[in-house]
Amino acid sequence: MSLSMYDASAPVFVRALGQLRHVLRKADEHARAQGWDPQVLLQMRLYPDMFPLLRQVQIATDMAKNAMARLAGVEPLRFEDDETAFAQLDARIERAIAYIGGFTPDQLEGSATRPVTVPTRSRGDLHFLGRDYLFGWTIPNLYFHIATAYGLLRHAGVPLGKADFLGPVGTGPVR
Repeated sequence: MSLSMYDASAPVFVRALGQLRHVLRKADEHARAQGWDPQVLLQMRLYPDMFPLLRQVQIATDMAKNAMARLAGVEPLRFEDDETAFAQLDARIERAIAYIGGFTPDQLEGSATRPVTVPTRSRGDLHFLGRDYLFGWTIPNLYFHIATAYGLLRHAGVPLGKADFLGPVGTGPVR
């Protein structure tokens, strides 16, 4: 039996976003325990020209939800990028997971060879076939932004370990 595009995307996205949610919840708890203004963490960046933590989370959710829509051949649901608190990021991740969960394997049937166009601000439109879009663009970008969020929080002293990023082996995401 071969791996379907659905199996290579939806469960991967849900797990990754679930772990991101877990990491952010630990960060929120840590900030409260330390008496920190949560904005200190939410606006963290390692270098002035990079996006802060808050934007890393927004991009990660967009990568996953938009990929499901594009692979299904439908217009992606737009999320406003107006979050300013951990609770709002948690809700955004939950909305993205619910949106991903609304797609069926049948909707992604044939998506490996379906043309996908991704508009970008800096490069113009990018054109892929579905398989290349999923494995060469979406999954690497998703993990880049999640790993960056994890790294920012770890750098800030949030007590995180590799298991927080990966989650339990052989199961779904930590909730």
